Amino acid sequence: MLVQPPIPTFHTNILPLLRTTNMVITHTSPSTTHQKTQSSRLGECPPGFRPIHRVRVRVAEQTSGLVGDETPTQIKTELYQALQGINRGIFGVPSAKKSEIEGLVEQLESQNPTPDPTVNLEKVGGCWKLVYSTITILGSRRTKLGLRDFISLGDFYQNIDVAKGKAVNVIEFNVRGLNLFNGRLTIVASFKKASKSRVDISYDNSTITPVQLMNVFRKNYDILLGIFNPDGWLEITYVDDTVRIGRDDKGNIFILERSEEIMI
Repeated sequence: MLVQPPIPTFHTNILPLLRTTNMVITHTSPSTTHQKTQSSRLGECPPGFRPIHRVRVRVAEQTSGLVGDETPTQIKTELYQALQGINRGIFGVPSAKKSEIEGLVEQLESQNPTPDPTVNLEKVGGCWKLVYSTITILGSRRTKLGLRDFISLGDFYQNIDVAKGKAVNVIEFNVRGLNLFNGRLTIVASFKKASKSRVDISYDNSTITPVQLMNVFRKNYDILLGIFNPDGWLEITYVDDTVRIGRDDKGNIFILERSEEIMI
């Protein structure tokens, strides 16, 4: 007497590891049914016998791998995609987008290849370009600084001199109008190690060039400096050859990428 074999099932411990498994099940039924006998691949079946139906199972090929197995390179690719079109977050981003970015940041931080960055400051030194920050310029501050009308923000750079314990932040501006010109705010700060991953930062000085740009910002210079003043501490939560992530004492997140340009 033929007995239908049980369909194998996956072990329950394996199921949580599969990100996507699509099973397509097709049944083939007997082509002919008689009152007293039924046909099967093994010949005639006696009355009352239930023929075995062949079940074909196809498990879709997995394309994403196992949950939690993404490499830093894959996470960075997703992060850069999430950062598209938000102008570094300086004028705010929707809460859903912000949560997506912070989730990817946390994934990268969990795989930090340099857990003691201040012990390996050679990885931190050099020039970096800001690609995202939770610092925002909104409302009246944006209006007073002219960032709604005739002034636009250019690139943000940070040049770190490990030997001197100095960080030079450069924020570029483009001023539209009859006499179009470019300028920059330069902020110099000192830093010293506070732990294996944290540095204390103190403001040294700042300048705005050219003088035309200083004239534009003169009335609201305190507002401008208050936004970009680096005083406090910075926790370096991730750093490799191309990306650096930090969190400061005000709860801000900074994502920077390695730059070939040298800003002074």
